[in-house]
Amino acid sequence: MAAVRDFYDVLELARSASPDEIKRAYRKLATRYHPDRNPGDPGAEERFKEATEAYQVLSDPEKRGRYDSFGYDSVRSARSAGTVDVADFTEIFEGIFGDIFSGSGAAGGRRRRGGGRDVRAEIDVTFEESAFGGTRTVEVERYVACDACAGSGSRAGTAPRTCEACRGTGEVRFRQGVFALRRPCGSCAGSGRIVVEPCASCVGQGRRRSKVAVPVEISPGVESGDVSRVAGLGDAGPVGGPTGDLHVHVRVLEHPLFTRSGDDVHCTVPVSFPAATLGSMVEVPTLDGKVKMRVPAGTQSGHVFRLRGKGIVRRSARTRGDQLVTVGVEVPQKLTKRQRELLEQLSQELGEDVHPQQRTFLEKLRDLFGG
Repeated sequence: MAAVRDFYDVLELARSASPDEIKRAYRKLATRYHPDRNPGDPGAEERFKEATEAYQVLSDPEKRGRYDSFGYDSVRSARSAGTVDVADFTEIFEGIFGDIFSGSGAAGGRRRRGGGRDVRAEIDVTFEESAFGGTRTVEVERYVACDACAGSGSRAGTAPRTCEACRGTGEVRFRQGVFALRRPCGSCAGSGRIVVEPCASCVGQGRRRSKVAVPVEISPGVESGDVSRVAGLGDAGPVGGPTGDLHVHVRVLEHPLFTRSGDDVHCTVPVSFPAATLGSMVEVPTLDGKVKMRVPAGTQSGHVFRLRGKGIVRRSARTRGDQLVTVGVEVPQKLTKRQRELLEQLSQELGEDVHPQQRTFLEKLRDLFGG
């Protein structure tokens, strides 16, 4: 038997890779080397088996721990003996890819065997809602069970019969090289049942299209791109099949004052030149309302102050991040004659040596150019 490559090398990962990085790496390789996309290519078939075995081990914390500590022999699989039935890997592969290679995928979401597709919805939430959470209602167009036949698809007084092609399982098995694969039964569309006398209302489908308002919980700390799954609120399956799920994709709207970095909130507060020079108390907007913040005398433009616990609610705990306040010293653009005279007097009084930033800059110039 050929030497087994290191599983991390197989998936092109560092040994410190996170579970999400492992999943993404496997998906990339499995998509590239899947037999359906490389018919008759034994090299691609071998790479697919190799990547799948690596993912099977590294995605399982217990197996990964044994592999990291004791090597391949501690997690040795049937593949090492030269016998591979990829039916063992089917659940892994389908769990990541859904029905991409089964022929039943379509726009609108993954479809379960004999059941309804998952439905996608999008929702815009405010910056405040993303920080603290809340409840929103999203309107979704989806298949719901037919009222006339209670979802069976059959006329009153009749019932569907078991599909003979798949014997009611809803799927058929076939082999492709060394792989044992499964696909939804084409005769019953994966439901396992055949409608003999269809319901007049739904024409035997057992479902109808409808717009429904769905309440959605917004978790504290949610970010743009997050997806919230609501079980059982996708499309109803045909002929009484299981219902898919609703996947709500979140987009957080921009805020006029705040930006976000992790669990921290950032904002810039303008401070007048006299206030920054002499020191003062300034009002600072936060997610909880306005607060007073002390600006010490001599504060420079760009200085960042931290307000503890004024940021985003952390997902891992009910604590909060901080708010980082950047001071922007405002320089007056229009001066009266009297104001200009006073500033000129102040400049002469202070002199060059009193400006620490300017002095530091001049020292660097002397070091660089001499003199």
